[in-house]
Amino acid sequence: MGGGIGTILPLILMFVVFYFLLIRPQQKRQKNVSNMQSSLKKGDRIVTIGGLHGSIDSIDETKIVVLCGDGSRLTYDRSAIREVTESAPEKKELV
Repeated sequence: MGGGIGTILPLILMFVVFYFLLIRPQQKRQKNVSNMQSSLKKGDRIVTIGGLHGSIDSIDETKIVVLCGDGSRLTYDRSAIREVTESAPEKKELV
């Protein structure tokens, strides 16, 4: 009877180790990427998954238009954005 716990305990420990070393960090990274992609705004300097650098010219719920250095405009899905290199300056309103 006691042998059943002894054989299943290593499997449980292995699952716990995998959870904390692999699964949980991946979930955190995915959450950070999702937050970054939802907070994109016009004027942000971005890098796409393919390595294209540019700034956001226009944006809607699923697509963005990236303005490249040569003046061309390319349309991408929001999910293709890997990182924001520089945020657009905040506009301050004078009261």
